[in-house]
Amino acid sequence: MTVLSTFSGTGGLDLGLEAAGFETLGCVEFDEVARLTLERNRPDWRLIEPTEIVAASQMLRPRDLGIRKRDLGILAGGPPCQPFSKAAQYRATGRQGLEDSRSKCLAGFFRILETFLPRVVLIENVAGFLNGRGSALPHLEHQLQLINRRCGTRYELQYEIVNAADYGVPQVRRRAIAVARRDGRPFDFPDPTHVDRPVTAGDALRRPLGAPRACSGYWADLLPSIPEGENYLWHTHRGGGEPIFGYRTRYWSFLLKLAKDLPSWTIAASPGPSTGPFHWDNRPLTPEEMFRLQSFPQSWKVLGAERDRIRQAGNATPPLLAEIIGRAISEQVFGGSLPHAPKLRIPRRRIKSAKSRVRPVPQQYRQHIGEHPDHGGTGMGPCPGGIVPKAQLEGVSR
Repeated sequence: MTVLSTFSGTGGLDLGLEAAGFETLGCVEFDEVARLTLERNRPDWRLIEPTEIVAASQMLRPRDLGIRKRDLGILAGGPPCQPFSKAAQYRATGRQGLEDSRSKCLAGFFRILETFLPRVVLIENVAGFLNGRGSALPHLEHQLQLINRRCGTRYELQYEIVNAADYGVPQVRRRAIAVARRDGRPFDFPDPTHVDRPVTAGDALRRPLGAPRACSGYWADLLPSIPEGENYLWHTHRGGGEPIFGYRTRYWSFLLKLAKDLPSWTIAASPGPSTGPFHWDNRPLTPEEMFRLQSFPQSWKVLGAERDRIRQAGNATPPLLAEIIGRAISEQVFGGSLPHAPKLRIPRRRIKSAKSRVRPVPQQYRQHIGEHPDHGGTGMGPCPGGIVPKAQLEGVSR
């Protein structure tokens, strides 16, 4: 019941596995601020040197962690997701997948895997990591086959695309979860438990956390005119507000607000001034609130400047989801028995809160009311004709 963590980040995957009964022997993490967060919260988790995984893989041996080859329970990690993310599709270079230099760290991961030969491999990432154009799935399967031939193991990758909200996380977050057992036996992914009755943003944020601040940017004062759970589409000819924007001419997260009675939308690592989700009180979420929506306990202290903490929150694995997967691994591979409810679960409110008041469109935006062309469809650029008024560039879908 031991774990070697790679691409540890701020510790979401490790915290969930700890809650499921596993002991973290070491963490491989390159980002210095994330390492400080790990050290602050779990000083007994060894931070591996060198910090970069390819370099660490050339030096790290089982005896360095006080174990022998094949003794390790889980090799876990969430490799950098940016090369496989949906957001990458909007860049001029498109989603490069394994051609992206940031995905080269996978070589270090597989070198560590062959050095330790753990009983279980656990990988968490964005859905595009294992699904769709440019996914890493063929590469992962090929690398496991090579290790099997050289070492006599039977690793066979199984994966599912799951929504964290279906397991009690108060956030809609689609993730690829991959598991490979050394003995080649199948792994049964846990059944969703919260599909019909999810834990909501209102359940998680019963009171303000951290130090709330006001919105910034040109569109900040328009936010109070958008209802809970809606985004800029409210102010199109297909919405219920004023026709200020063309339909589907902006990012989905543009002026996106949380609703108290729904799970949060996906937390982003690098939001812009008009990028949501925003709090229903018409302000940005604090880093502390973002971590709570990721299912981190409030006792988890995150270090760094605000931008660093937001980045750590957006890149993190929801610990509750990791705990659910860890419990299934414990039961199926290690014979564990965990009859109690998950430790990191977030209780629901007993009383529903009233929806926030929707205010009229402020005067400074009424100049934008009128007819606006809709997005021309897939492959047509940011808007029909690819021309966007300079004053409205912020938040345009690229």
